[in-house]
Amino acid sequence: MRKTFVSVCCLFCLVLLVRNFEASVKKEDTFVTVSAGAIDRRETVVEFALPKQFVAKGYALHDESGKLIPLQIDSEHRATFVLPELKAKSSTRYRLEEYTPNRASSGNDVQLLRDGDRLSIKIGGRQVLGYQAQPSQPPSANIKPIFKRGGYIYPVYSPSGRNVTDDYPPDHYHHHGIWFAWTKTEFEGRHPDFWNMGDGTGTVLFDELDQTWSGPVDAGFKARNSFVDVSAPTAKTVLDEEWQVVVYSVGQGSKPYTMFDLVSTQKLKTPDPLVLPEYRYGGMGYRGPREWLPKDNFFFLTSEGKDRNDGNGTRAKWCHMSGKVDGQITGIAILDHPSNFRAPQPIRINPDQPFFCYSPSVMGEWKIDPGMTYTSRYRYIVSDGPPNKEELDRMWNDYANPPEVTVSGKQ
Repeated sequence: MRKTFVSVCCLFCLVLLVRNFEASVKKEDTFVTVSAGAIDRRETVVEFALPKQFVAKGYALHDESGKLIPLQIDSEHRATFVLPELKAKSSTRYRLEEYTPNRASSGNDVQLLRDGDRLSIKIGGRQVLGYQAQPSQPPSANIKPIFKRGGYIYPVYSPSGRNVTDDYPPDHYHHHGIWFAWTKTEFEGRHPDFWNMGDGTGTVLFDELDQTWSGPVDAGFKARNSFVDVSAPTAKTVLDEEWQVVVYSVGQGSKPYTMFDLVSTQKLKTPDPLVLPEYRYGGMGYRGPREWLPKDNFFFLTSEGKDRNDGNGTRAKWCHMSGKVDGQITGIAILDHPSNFRAPQPIRINPDQPFFCYSPSVMGEWKIDPGMTYTSRYRYIVSDGPPNKEELDRMWNDYANPPEVTVSGKQ
């Protein structure tokens, strides 16, 4: 009896401790402290976890000057905001409070719209990108149905409204804006090619949209794809893939740019591994606009200062591609997250076409094993004008080494 009484008392005390902890971080007296770390911050996307009493609705961060910064909270209690500026080795403290849109909205809310099989995302009414869910219709009748593909990003626009992507280009019908596929593979003794769909051995199929959202800080979606081995006696799904695409409300200043993230998560559907032998491309692909052709009209620059002549097969934290569209230089940089497998990942720079790929297979054979989750993270910066290496280095550091965040109760 004494043991039972002690156990009940201990349980009661534990409940009180948990309640006291939750009460110490109430919505009405919550503070968020952000530490810049070793680098200067400017328009930095900051993410952090909040206690469960915070639900997905409108909040803002109130700084010492009285300015309100929109804070977006998702269904998993993850909070996101854009840090305007913070010098290296300094910190700033915000009070978290509920807000109404007319108090904290900047007029640059991010909106996701759906029209049948297509999604489009806009910032303040300006088109940023589109997403093709179900397989698209080829633009020409002479393109065979085997090349039909869904589950890719197209188009992508610069701040001036110029498209920096292509779809079904005449020289490579299987190139589609921004997409993901593996090329040289081994699976159950076969060699399905999920990239070169015209070979008829593999393909990637869109499955379903799981989630879409809009907000003052970001808009995006989660979608699922299947990597299908068509060379099997009966078509067989090898990989399940989830995409998460997020567009952020940034880049509205004197030097405008657009920024969005893509996270691909892949898992095996079978007890057999997918082997990826050494090969020169395969993975996250990007196809630039046909206006950049011929090759003398477009340019590559990597984080290591390399270009088309010496960059292919090298490793890079980021790669920028640019050329003229409607007579104006415009371009896109793709940033490789340091958590990616074999980061900084090797790159494929096509010598003749405006094509780029991050591909870990360049460094040798590897495989996706049963029970393994293969995650790839990339950030995209789209802007008009030539590349600014110093600014892209800063943006990569922001992406790779985000600020530290501490959430506390009233002090």
